[in-house]
Amino acid sequence: MSVLLKNIIRFILLILFQVLVLDQILIHQLINPYLYMLFILLLPFNLPRPALQLLGFLLGLTLDMFTDTMGLHAAACVFIAYLRPFILNILSPQGGFEGTQRTPSVTSMGTSQFAIYVSVLVLLHHIVYFCLSVFSFSDPLYLLMKILLSTATSLFLILIYELLFFSRK
Repeated sequence: MSVLLKNIIRFILLILFQVLVLDQILIHQLINPYLYMLFILLLPFNLPRPALQLLGFLLGLTLDMFTDTMGLHAAACVFIAYLRPFILNILSPQGGFEGTQRTPSVTSMGTSQFAIYVSVLVLLHHIVYFCLSVFSFSDPLYLLMKILLSTATSLFLILIYELLFFSRK
């Protein structure tokens, strides 16, 4: 299956799973699990930055239309799409990751590098999203707990996704 077709299917399925399943889960007003940003995280290494940001904007805008959040998801997705190449450059080995069409995964990056890559970008996504959605620092402990618990839940879901859909080579 081509890389383009895989990414189109991933886009559609992640949006549907986010809207139909994960958006129905809210635990103690603190935990909002988000998995849709995995689309941005798993795009090919060699994707140009403008294309990455455009895809991030389209992903966020699509989710914003379903959830009526007025650009919050789009802002958070464009932010992590902008930072993704910098994080990958920091984590990449001297010669870069092998293959031009390879996508970030445990098999292509290694367990520790992939975990750091995903953790940093998911945390940054959640910081931007929840700071914009709360738009107040009157209760910083609530905001911090919401960011950390939602990040932990999202990382757990990403781990499950990675274990289910990527085979070890």
